[in-house]
Amino acid sequence: MLTFASPTRIFLAVVPVDLRGSFNRLSSLVEKVLAQDPLSGHWFAFTNQRRNRVKILVWDGTGLWVLSKRIEAGRLSWPKAEGSSANLRPEELSALLSGLEVTAKAGWYRR
Repeated sequence: MLTFASPTRIFLAVVPVDLRGSFNRLSSLVEKVLAQDPLSGHWFAFTNQRRNRVKILVWDGTGLWVLSKRIEAGRLSWPKAEGSSANLRPEELSALLSGLEVTAKAGWYRR
């Protein structure tokens, strides 16, 4: 189970990337694609072209973590956004990693 501190932000690379690399490659992608600092303490998520794998890069204050998940059946429902990145709330990332569709619906609430 993933736990998040309240100020943690989650940045998602919308465009699929080559996930063969690890720490250095993902750090470079954070800087170039997401235009963020990989040592900020935020979470940075990437997927591959087939959307059956995801890697997350996290700085915990002493070092980088790379979290990796491979989906055995099906595909991740990767969000679409304008630009190269999207921001997610922690519950949206948990839903995404659980295989649920993460899309915002306009006007879903009652007035």
